Amino acid sequence: MAAVATARTRIESTFTAAAVRDLKAAATRDLLIGGAELAGQAFRAGLVDEVQLYVVPVSVGAGKPAMPTDLRIEFELLDEHRFGNGVMRLRYRRH
Repeated sequence: MAAVATARTRIESTFTAAAVRDLKAAATRDLLIGGAELAGQAFRAGLVDEVQLYVVPVSVGAGKPAMPTDLRIEFELLDEHRFGNGVMRLRYRRH
């Protein structure tokens, strides 16, 4: 990706936990981390406070896990929303 779509989007070539901590400390809004690899690194660094999972009623057979498979992480359900097409959004806080 060479360019961003919004002024509030940033592209970094590497994941640096200290840089993300600085972003969190200075943020006035929530930060979003997308992608299984990047999110896994953020989980391992203890940077994730909340998770939103979208459950889509379609089986594709393979793919990357939504969460790191080498960590035990406990969550508290904060909210759920059911969309008319069968999709569910689950919102969790990390314990």
